[in-house]
Amino acid sequence: MRTRLPRVAASTAPATQPPSLPGLDPAWSRLVTVPERTGGTDRAARTWHLLDTAGSLAALGVEPVGTVLCVHGNPTWSYLWRSVLRTSLEVAGAGGPAWRVVAVDQLDMGFSERTGVERGLAQRVADLGALTDELGLTGPVVTLGHDWGGVVSLGWAVDHPDVLAAVMTCNTAVHQPDDAPIPAPLRLALGPGMLGRATVVTPAFLETTLAIAHPKLDRAVADAYRAPYRGAARRGGIGGFVADIPVDARHRSAPELDRIAAGVAALDVPALLLWGPRDPVFLERYLDDLSERLPHADVHRFEGAGHLLPDDADVAGAVFDWLGDRQPGGSRPARGTTGLQADVDRDQPAEATPPLWARLDELRDSDEPALVEMAAPGGPRTITWRLLARRVGEIAAGLDDLGVRSGDRVSLLVTPGADLTAVLYACVRIGAVVVVADAGLGLGGLTRAVRGARPDWIIGALPGLGAARALGWPGRRIATVSLPAPARKALRVEYTLVDVARRGAGRLAQGTALPAAPSPDAPAAVLFTSGSTGPAKGVVYTHGQLSAVRDALATQYDIGVGTGLVAGFAPFALLGPALGARSVAPDMDVTAPRTLTAKAVAASVAAADATVVFLSPAALANVVVTASALTDADRTALQSVRLFLSAGAPVSAALLTAATELMPNATAHTPYGMTEGLLMTDVDLDGVRAAGRSDDEGICVGVPAANVRVRIAPLDASGRSTGVLLDEPGVTGEIVVAAPHVRDHYDRLWRTDRVSRLGVDDPRGHRTGDVGHLDAAGRVWVEGRLQHVLTTPGGVVTPVGPEQRIEGVDGVGRAGVAGIGPVGTQQVVAVVETVPAVRRPGLASPQLSSAVRAAAGVPLAAVLVVPVLPTDIRHNSKVDRTRLSRWAGSVLSGGRMVRP
Repeated sequence: MRTRLPRVAASTAPATQPPSLPGLDPAWSRLVTVPERTGGTDRAARTWHLLDTAGSLAALGVEPVGTVLCVHGNPTWSYLWRSVLRTSLEVAGAGGPAWRVVAVDQLDMGFSERTGVERGLAQRVADLGALTDELGLTGPVVTLGHDWGGVVSLGWAVDHPDVLAAVMTCNTAVHQPDDAPIPAPLRLALGPGMLGRATVVTPAFLETTLAIAHPKLDRAVADAYRAPYRGAARRGGIGGFVADIPVDARHRSAPELDRIAAGVAALDVPALLLWGPRDPVFLERYLDDLSERLPHADVHRFEGAGHLLPDDADVAGAVFDWLGDRQPGGSRPARGTTGLQADVDRDQPAEATPPLWARLDELRDSDEPALVEMAAPGGPRTITWRLLARRVGEIAAGLDDLGVRSGDRVSLLVTPGADLTAVLYACVRIGAVVVVADAGLGLGGLTRAVRGARPDWIIGALPGLGAARALGWPGRRIATVSLPAPARKALRVEYTLVDVARRGAGRLAQGTALPAAPSPDAPAAVLFTSGSTGPAKGVVYTHGQLSAVRDALATQYDIGVGTGLVAGFAPFALLGPALGARSVAPDMDVTAPRTLTAKAVAASVAAADATVVFLSPAALANVVVTASALTDADRTALQSVRLFLSAGAPVSAALLTAATELMPNATAHTPYGMTEGLLMTDVDLDGVRAAGRSDDEGICVGVPAANVRVRIAPLDASGRSTGVLLDEPGVTGEIVVAAPHVRDHYDRLWRTDRVSRLGVDDPRGHRTGDVGHLDAAGRVWVEGRLQHVLTTPGGVVTPVGPEQRIEGVDGVGRAGVAGIGPVGTQQVVAVVETVPAVRRPGLASPQLSSAVRAAAGVPLAAVLVVPVLPTDIRHNSKVDRTRLSRWAGSVLSGGRMVRP
């Protein structure tokens, strides 16, 4: 099957050198002629244009450790890889591994020869092989390909195992599923009468590609991409590439694509898959396919990036970080070796601890309450341990019967309560990996999270299923509620939870056993961060690590069988059954913690005879505000609480004190942690009060919990954390933790995971991204987030200290400190909420400005007032300082005075 192109596509022209273009060093450009050869459909001598750093490395006086062979796709050219060439020389010049980079212009593309010959995929792979033979590349060679250049580069890799060291790709594909159409933009370009007009006669295909860059390309850069394709006679290769896409098995290039796909699956060299999720052509299903063929590959998704990934994101930095990790010391490899190492296995044998569902098994015959739902239709609903254990078993057996297997991902779009608890423990029991991205991320954040996690199944209530259908989330669907046939069809629901449980009950009644329990080191869950400091990240926990989280909470707070727990914080609520605790879900909107009232907490405590209460700071604040509505009976119920916890954001001594007045027999604690490690340190109210009398900067979060080690990576003059880890008091830097219950890794975020482990000598370690210090008593003080550190002419400033001092000024509620201007010369701006609140943002009054400046302790360029500071969605507490900085920079430079 062949698609015809206009005659102009067969034009011929010699190879040429490119003109002067931004970011392109003329010293890199070469013309290389490959002599006549036997085999293939085109045996003539052909001249290539390519970019090559060999001469630049020689000028530096260094010998290459190997070659990175870069292959562009359609309709780009070797200019795509300019940052890779530049970065390779920067690394070599700084004493790092010296990789030679060769970036080719494929024939009929860029500034290489226009051959006038149709070139199928097999010919292009052979072309590249002939060129590397002429160049004398003897290895080690690492391939790097983008778009259809990724396919060509992988074909070369399959054909050259003796010199191949590793493979790297950016947004490419080696297989088109039979049950899925090719992407819409390609279908349009291949439409009747469209191919020639869209790709050759006009520059429409080229211009569309340039237009989908994120962010938009500079005009000079876009013009550089256009440079080799001025005129229809120069664009024949663009049309040829599109025509060569194997749309089905009859296409002439389909056998070669199948050969390459099979060969890729057999590769055993290190692999790096880099991806831009906002690509309308290379969809996530192609990344899934590559990941299945290369299960050992490191994967990094650059959230927000799209098709032109090397322009959209720091591909060059990722490439040389990855190569550097596999070339220790930058030494030249011995001849005949690849010189690259596979990933160091960080996994340690997991200690034998009871699985997460152990308490469910122990209490399966108990008629004591396990869960109480305060907001259930018709009033509070109590679920016994016997019923919960039976339901978990039935759902587990039913999911297994439907084909849910160990390692399959199941996205749970269910509000906290009995259904979510039963489904979660059922999935964990059969080894399915639960994906938990709560509604607190907002619809956009939830969409990014679910799409990025690529679940095989979605189990959801009506709102979640509606969003999944409307926004195209992947996964087969199971509804937690019964739906009429038209609704099931519209939402693509295959089963309901009742159907699943019924199937499971039937299997169990027949004596069918559940699958073998997963191993402690198998993945159990992907939990998403709050997204308060950037796109939410998927955090992967193993079964052993989740069990360690349970054990850490049980040990620290003496929570176990018989404990009554009011959990107004979803992650804690889900661990209730694992702890053997009687869990109560209060009547509140989980996406808006400030909807929780004091009466709702009192009712929850009374319903389950609870002795432990866990609330987010925003929820706790509203509980205190609404305390006047409490009756005598409510207050009596709250007297039974022995412990209350609040975490997720800083909690003031005043708020904790007010809460203890409502729960007079309770000890107040505020643990410090993050999604990557839910309990790192702990401090009680007495500790918070003692810290208030200290001169230390920041918020005291107490001492490390059991089995937790905390160290500090000091900040340098530019506000970056160094690799040296210290446990000395008084040193400000990034807080680094290590514990058995720290996460395993980030999901499809290899580079993020790498950064979080840099310089950490413990495989269970994690760079938190928080900055702070240790004091002489071993207490941890948090001074802000690493990305919020300000670098002023007077030195590094961490934000929390100035914010605390400003919040002590009469008439100020909350405060946020932001930096504007270039790194090293940033000016500090204070943005405050006033009491009472102002109606619109603006400059502070002279009196307030003077008081704030006097209190801040650092020079302030301006003091601004706002009705309310921007915060994250999940906690409603963390001030978004990055957003404040953008807003302050805008309004102070003459922009509209709108709300941040």
